[in-house]
Amino acid sequence: MSKPLVALHTGAGISTDSGIPDYRGPNGLWRKDPEAEKLVTYDYYMGDPEIRRRSWQLRRRNHALQAEPNAAHRAVVDLERSGVPVRVITQNVDGLHQLAGLPARKVLELHGTAREFTCTRCHARGPMADAIARVEAGENDPACLVCGGILKSATVYFGEHLDPVVLGEAAAVTKACQVFIAVGSTLQVHPAAGLAGVAVDHGARLVIVNAEATPYDELADEVVREPIGTALPRLLRGLGQLSG
Repeated sequence: MSKPLVALHTGAGISTDSGIPDYRGPNGLWRKDPEAEKLVTYDYYMGDPEIRRRSWQLRRRNHALQAEPNAAHRAVVDLERSGVPVRVITQNVDGLHQLAGLPARKVLELHGTAREFTCTRCHARGPMADAIARVEAGENDPACLVCGGILKSATVYFGEHLDPVVLGEAAAVTKACQVFIAVGSTLQVHPAAGLAGVAVDHGARLVIVNAEATPYDELADEVVREPIGTALPRLLRGLGQLSG
């Protein structure tokens, strides 16, 4: 008997135990400082050098690139290594799933990655650490070394579209999976949030692990409100045993 394909849709809540704050929770970044949204809004960023300067200073002070995977990230890797087919569809840009040991090909980053920068003109890419080093050396708004264009993090800003290839792969995985687990996401940001409904429509068992209620709780076969760092490892161990 073949093992069920498990899709995990992960949001900011899975990384809070790694010291990375979420965005829309009670202590989320957007609730604490609504002005911070401008730093990752494409039109503001492209049109205002001061916004870019503040954005680079925020990245310089941000310790997310030094964050380490937590028990929840490691539990996903343990499930994958047990032989269960696993795919992660993540809204996070921290790269912690891959850092925990999950093969990059099994992680779909809907909102890109903060571990790289990209040029808005020629689309050259490179390690974010290289751009941060230039800021540390005194550049307020480092330009592309290839074409002189404006650099930004390789993440999807407000006002930008998701990569259609990545979104298409996420939809295909969602339609094919037998179990869809939404972890640490408010399931309010579309089109990513709608994947939970797509999974249910295609016959998957829906499990939601999140501290607060989501719009898809009524569709779920199981809703878990316990802390993700303990709830997800227990849940995934149970899946691994059932599939063994």
